[in-house]
Amino acid sequence: MNKAIFFFLFISSIAFSQTIRYEGSVVDDTKAPLEMANVMAVNQANKAVDAYAITNDKGKFVLNLKVNSTYIIKFSYLGMKNKEVMVTTKSENITENIVMESGGIQLDDVEIVREMPVSIKGDTIVYNADSFKNGTERKLEDVLKKLPGVEVNADGEVEVEGKKVTKLMVEGKDFFDGDTKLGVKNIPADAIDKVQVLRNYNENSILKGVENNQDNLAMNIKLKAGKKNFWFGDATAGIGVGHTDERYIINPKLFYYSPKYSINLISNFNNIGELPLTINDYFKFTGGFRSMMAKGGSTFNVASNDLGIALLRNNRAKEIETQFGATNFSYNPTKSWSLSGFGILSTSITDLETVSSVNFLRPNSGEVSSTENRQDIAHQKSNLGLFKLSSTYKPNSNFQFDYDILTKYSKQDENNSLLRQSIDNSGTTTENITTFKDQNPISVNQNLSFYNTINDKNILAFEMQHLYQEEDPFYNANLETDPFVIPGILPGAPAILNVLGYDFEEQRTNLNQNRFVQTNKLDAKLDYYYVLGPKSNINVTLGNTYSYQNFDSSIFQILDNGNVNNLTQSQNTNDVNYIFNDAFLGLHYKILSGKFTLTPGVSFHNYSMNNEQLGTNFKQNFNRVLPDFFALYQIKKSETLTYNFALTNNFTDISKLAEGYVLNGYSSLSRGYRELENSIAQTHTLRYFKYNMFNFENIFANLNYLRTVDAVKSRATILGVNQSSVPFNSPFADESISGMGGYGRSFLKRYKVSANVRLNWSKFNNIQVNPINDSETLITNESFTQSYTLKASTNYKSWPNLEIGYEYSINDYPNSKFINEKPFARLDYYFLKSFSFVSEYEYNHYYNSDKSSDNEYDFLSASLIYQKTKDSKWEYKISATNLLNTTSLNDDSFGQFSTRTSQYNVQPRYIIFSFKYNL
Repeated sequence: MNKAIFFFLFISSIAFSQTIRYEGSVVDDTKAPLEMANVMAVNQANKAVDAYAITNDKGKFVLNLKVNSTYIIKFSYLGMKNKEVMVTTKSENITENIVMESGGIQLDDVEIVREMPVSIKGDTIVYNADSFKNGTERKLEDVLKKLPGVEVNADGEVEVEGKKVTKLMVEGKDFFDGDTKLGVKNIPADAIDKVQVLRNYNENSILKGVENNQDNLAMNIKLKAGKKNFWFGDATAGIGVGHTDERYIINPKLFYYSPKYSINLISNFNNIGELPLTINDYFKFTGGFRSMMAKGGSTFNVASNDLGIALLRNNRAKEIETQFGATNFSYNPTKSWSLSGFGILSTSITDLETVSSVNFLRPNSGEVSSTENRQDIAHQKSNLGLFKLSSTYKPNSNFQFDYDILTKYSKQDENNSLLRQSIDNSGTTTENITTFKDQNPISVNQNLSFYNTINDKNILAFEMQHLYQEEDPFYNANLETDPFVIPGILPGAPAILNVLGYDFEEQRTNLNQNRFVQTNKLDAKLDYYYVLGPKSNINVTLGNTYSYQNFDSSIFQILDNGNVNNLTQSQNTNDVNYIFNDAFLGLHYKILSGKFTLTPGVSFHNYSMNNEQLGTNFKQNFNRVLPDFFALYQIKKSETLTYNFALTNNFTDISKLAEGYVLNGYSSLSRGYRELENSIAQTHTLRYFKYNMFNFENIFANLNYLRTVDAVKSRATILGVNQSSVPFNSPFADESISGMGGYGRSFLKRYKVSANVRLNWSKFNNIQVNPINDSETLITNESFTQSYTLKASTNYKSWPNLEIGYEYSINDYPNSKFINEKPFARLDYYFLKSFSFVSEYEYNHYYNSDKSSDNEYDFLSASLIYQKTKDSKWEYKISATNLLNTTSLNDDSFGQFSTRTSQYNVQPRYIIFSFKYNL
């Protein structure tokens, strides 16, 4: 690592020693400074763009130019005549002020902007992709990582200014709407001409001027001319080399774009651990659907009733086999009507092996009361499907009609073999447990909306969303030898733990549970905007949320002789119907005053709820007034400070209201409480952003405070390592403070540095019940997590390029503190005009504060690609993953009553030889 740092500093010092500064200011013919004028230096020896800049608010610019060279310096500004200056550099710095004359847009002006590596036009940042490529890039992700102010994480999520990009488009057409990963990992780098970052993005131009869209980011990829109206893409096939078992990858991709229609086809079949779509990606995939009730002041979130099938950590496991296929299309039958959609099918088979330790905490002491040590061997199979169809009709700029339908279907099952050691006051017990989980959820989400500008003063917008969802999880826990006890089936246990009808005379434990949850939810709202003038408008909203849910569940025991003991007592079954309705009227006033944009608002709500179970109805009806406030301070064109405040009513869905027991796992039962009330959340968010194109510096910082009153918390009974829980409305406030900040700078066109920090402090309140005497103890736990990252990288055309970084993370829990130190490096080199070499390395030192847990592991990957010329159709690649043959990774987490640390196995070293054909 030290050698890598020395190399980075060495090449940096060489670069700095061979340049001089050409600086000055750009003004108009009245001597007023021109902010965001484009400045570009073209080397006359090779016609290359050696340096570029955009002037700051004082019109200043700085270019770093090579010594003893001749340049044409090109200046352009919208509405001004372009200007060119010839400069011959020696060893001294040069200062020169430029006066530009008024004039119309010229073709040369457009050409200068086209050639600029980075330019800004209104709310759009445009990156010229070729200015940042060095020849080793193979997909969009490789290009984005080299752009100033842009970050791509391991999950394929793109962040700009510290905010996540929520929509990815190609040539203005949606690319698998609702997810950026598929585009980031699959769009070929050689097809990319421009990358456009669209800030303050609103899909509907009709509402752009009357809504606040500061948190909305989209990205549009402009293709090279040779990729339009032609099929392009590639097909890769590879096999493992030197393995005892067969390893393979097949990955064809095909794209077509024209003004009238587009088609994208992506597939991937492999058993080397490449995951185009994980289960976690599937659940996060929104399909572009957004929360249309964001300004309503209420949240009614439909909870997931999944069984907690283990998710991958860092997208790694002992064994992963994937079959994936996806298609995305757009079609314009007429100029005013467009259709688009996608279909995704994915099958994965995964083996996981995990060793973990869970420490249950004594109330308010931080001491460990009991410990559960586990060895899990799980085999999973997942079939995932997502399908979306969208229609947009826009006959003119004043009217738009949209319809979308998104269907998600999955079939998941997991067989798990568990060796559990339980340590508590009564001693140590060891048990072998097998569990089986199966779930086949399906959801259909529909959106219907229209927008109409009646005239310059009046705008109408109607939006409606309907969700239909079914979930049917089945769970089985089986201990073949001696019975094990869990809260709720313990002989002689307190009433809160009893489940009637369980047969304790059996020689084994075999518990099963069926659940079926059905949801119908309809959101509708009508917005009326009255435009008072160019700087203010009034927004009146009339809205309603209606939800009807049904929850059925039953627990049964399979006896030693194979007979079924149905535990039909009311404690063990659920047959619940729940109706929720929120009718509201909202009022918001938006005004622009100088550098400030202010939007105060208030909403008036009428709530009605009814849950029917156990032969009776429980109803709630009440009214509430909820304020909100938005303020934007536009310090400069590219520097803002934003504040948001909201008071929100949060409502639980049916899963927390059903009073019959639900089997969460082999050692955990829970039941609901029908008289639960809503919680009230108070949020304050402060966001700062600065993008300085003068020195290509970007700074962002976010601070969020959340205080929740009457939060729905758990009243838990813990017996050894087994527990049951009942929700309640806590009279004590939960609080959290989270913050993030980042600094990044690019300079000399060749270097990029960044520093990022993420912090989160949380305080939770729960109640723990003594299983012997039913006494209750209020538990208050706090956690504090921290993450710090430093990175620096080079971007040379003909030199080796290096990225080095260091990440330091701390997870501070009530009884332990876990620390991970991770230095990392990446080397890429394009050489001999035919070869690309890329290698990545990371080292992890994971330990807790008392060093009772201490582990070191590292990962190294490398690949070498041969392509005779950049235009050659064939590529040949030898690649290796996990070259050091690391066997396991570590992670940890904090629950409300326990902490967990675990170690999980990962796939071994793979060496793959592959070839790719480029269309």
